[in-house]
Amino acid sequence: MSHFVILNGPNLNLLGQRQPEIYGRETLADVEAICRDVAESAGHTLFFAQSNREYELIDWIHEARGKAAGIVINPGAFTHTSVAILDALNAFEAAVIEVHISNIHKREVFRHHSYVSTRAEGVIAGLGIEGYEMALRHLISRSHRSN
Repeated sequence: MSHFVILNGPNLNLLGQRQPEIYGRETLADVEAICRDVAESAGHTLFFAQSNREYELIDWIHEARGKAAGIVINPGAFTHTSVAILDALNAFEAAVIEVHISNIHKREVFRHHSYVSTRAEGVIAGLGIEGYEMALRHLISRSHRSN
């Protein structure tokens, strides 16, 4: 049994309400339910959280060190601004997958750069909330291969 962490950055608490034409109508609770089902049906545990505060995301990344087999992170707008989140992820020894609901490369130019991508083993963008499930399934598969 492995432990996985899924972290969500600013404004993702408004998923389903904020710009549904870009982010869809599913809520963050829907994402959590899907991911929890995937993890638990495979016999794993999951920590799922969202914060609009950079320091909380960093604290959760630090807490995952030595405990989690991987992190799925949608840093939201911190993707494009946070060297601090990158530094925390660089101190995390297991796999990191970056997820974005929208295709950040089809949006405003400032969204094209991601600090997190320089640390992530993979990036999933533009596949809606399915990207979370894909990322988690990849981490689960990876943890089974290493056991």
